[in-house]
Amino acid sequence: MIEAEKLTKRFAGRAVVDDVSFRCEPGTVTGFLGPNGAGKTTTMRMICGFARPDAGSSAVLGGEYRRLPNPGRRVGVLLDASAQHGGRRGREVLAISAQTMGVDEARADEMLGLVGLDKSAARKRVRQYSLGMRQRLGIANALIGEPEVLILDEPANGLDPEGMRWMRSLLRDFAERGGTVLLSSHLLHEVDVIADRLVIIGSGKIVAEGTRDELLSHAGALVRAADTDGLAKALAAAGLEAREAEGEGLLVDADPAAVGIAARDAGIALTHLAPAGDAGLEQLFFDLTSGEEAAK
Repeated sequence: MIEAEKLTKRFAGRAVVDDVSFRCEPGTVTGFLGPNGAGKTTTMRMICGFARPDAGSSAVLGGEYRRLPNPGRRVGVLLDASAQHGGRRGREVLAISAQTMGVDEARADEMLGLVGLDKSAARKRVRQYSLGMRQRLGIANALIGEPEVLILDEPANGLDPEGMRWMRSLLRDFAERGGTVLLSSHLLHEVDVIADRLVIIGSGKIVAEGTRDELLSHAGALVRAADTDGLAKALAAAGLEAREAEGEGLLVDADPAAVGIAARDAGIALTHLAPAGDAGLEQLFFDLTSGEEAAK
């Protein structure tokens, strides 16, 4: 369980996180989404006790993270994959963590295998790692204490498509075994395919929260026609607001039935008409977070 209650953080008098509240339940993956600079990292740093909030509070497993005894055995954290000692070898990083947490050092080898770092990678110094390898090592470090909760900030940065599939499978399995996952990203599709619940932040404020279906309930319709201009005019004449969709077609803030009636009455032949689905979720994300200012 992770809880944030009215978290607020100001830098130079400016609120970069403003009254943020949400919860992450056991057995679920929560996607924490927002553009770069939206306040995701600052929020996660406050949850993990690395930054003090100016107002509000947070709890992990029922209490403040910093008050957990041996927190690595309860909560796995990856906030910056690059913040690892470049002179240490991959296995050494994990062995030190195991010793610090009181975990059998054999767990280091187990985690290297789990994240796909072979013996050659285990012997390399971290400075020789690619970003994707550092991400894998960071995830291994987060998992080495067999935690109940994972808090991961942009863990897919640097991963290739195969690596992203691997990460999604690993996190889905962790949640299905009762774990709690908070996963941040600025990429909607990266998180949408795995998250049970989405929390969208923009300019330091939570702008939307819910399951995918809940967020899409008012996403409208995606419609296409050979005569796009004629379709746009027909929709406008019917009082339906439409805008260009990413790729092709129009996103309409209306039920598909209403769109179909407007097209029929205008004699426009449609080639596609359906609930907005992925296009609607993407448009919602852009609408809610457009005009982001860089602030972390």
